[in-house]
Amino acid sequence: MSTILSKQEIEELLTPEKIKKIAPTADTKRIKELLPYIIEALIESEIVSLPRICAWLAQVLHESGSFIYNEEIASGAAYEKRNDLGNIYKGDGKLFKGRGLIQITGRSNFTQATKALGVNFVDNPELASKDEYSPRIAAWFWRSRNLNKYADINTQESFDKITRIINGGTNGKQSRDKYYAKAKQVLGC
Repeated sequence: MSTILSKQEIEELLTPEKIKKIAPTADTKRIKELLPYIIEALIESEIVSLPRICAWLAQVLHESGSFIYNEEIASGAAYEKRNDLGNIYKGDGKLFKGRGLIQITGRSNFTQATKALGVNFVDNPELASKDEYSPRIAAWFWRSRNLNKYADINTQESFDKITRIINGGTNGKQSRDKYYAKAKQVLGC
């Protein structure tokens, strides 16, 4: 595995200016609002090496539209009665639509996040969209799927594996790959 970075090193690495270079359309004010929560989430989920940070950042930049969205734009109706997501009750699709910087979806994910993070996202799913929780949700999802293992490999193939695990396919591959290449360049990975 790559060198583990301290909190101070991560703070020096992830500046608003560097993130803006990776995601030029991201709003600088928005970056500054989210950055303290992002850094805490990265540390909490052991996303603390250059390869891990680059891969995580690329994925969340794509999923959130460069930090514009903490919540899926669609209503969530398409997830209604999706047993594979744990949506077993009427209204679960809309209630548990994609939220957080990685857009976790479904009653099952919200239940798992509640247990892991000690925040009741099941009774209060809108909390997953709040700035203080959306990076934590994304980092928890990442760690719960053991994605650090693939990020440590630090190749395009391993990044593609991460994309398939997060997305269930390769939706947005070009965008994700662009963010990944740019993050590796800007952050020196």
